[in-house]
Amino acid sequence: MSHHEQHRTHRVGWLRAAVMGANDGIVSTASLLVGVAAANTTQENVLLAGVAGLVAGAMSMAAGEYVSVSSQADTERADLELERQSLEENEAFELEELASIYEGRGVEPALAMQVAEQLMAQDALGAHARDEIGISDTVTAHPTQAALSSAGTFTIGAALPLLVAWLSPGEQQIPFIAAFSLVFLAMLGALAARAGGASVTIGALRVTFWGTVAMALTAGIGRLFDVMV
Repeated sequence: MSHHEQHRTHRVGWLRAAVMGANDGIVSTASLLVGVAAANTTQENVLLAGVAGLVAGAMSMAAGEYVSVSSQADTERADLELERQSLEENEAFELEELASIYEGRGVEPALAMQVAEQLMAQDALGAHARDEIGISDTVTAHPTQAALSSAGTFTIGAALPLLVAWLSPGEQQIPFIAAFSLVFLAMLGALAARAGGASVTIGALRVTFWGTVAMALTAGIGRLFDVMV
């Protein structure tokens, strides 16, 4: 019987950006809507604030992810260039270095050298990138992918509480937005945890907790502003 393990490391890049985008979309937009509604403004103003928050948040997430991941990609390219130069100038030293890495992992010296020689003969830079620097195709930085994933999921996440605000009656806006947003967050946390192979319960609870804190704080600020006005 064949056995095939389903690893999830290849999902790290897009999953992190997608979860962050959707979570921020729900939390920030729901909190904004609750805060504005708590100040006793009209439903039209609440919706306007929500739409503005959605657009601004999506653009901010895209720009932030792109700049952040681009910086990571620049660092990776710089490290690879240094390694490429070192391989050209002192291949023997790099061979010894790679072999010593395998020895440190428990491979016998003679076998470690043999493995290093064979890997370097096939793809010297790839071997050093993977085993010395820690760069591989599964975890390398992809700025555009991260930016689009984050902005897209932020938009979807933000649209959910905005839709609830649009459909709920004025006097029930705050409880409706808060309740549905917490449900959305719990579902997101559970799905993200399942995709990453983690505990579904813990994943749901942690995002729900922080969402509750965020909405409670903004509701308090909205009430305070209404009292002061």
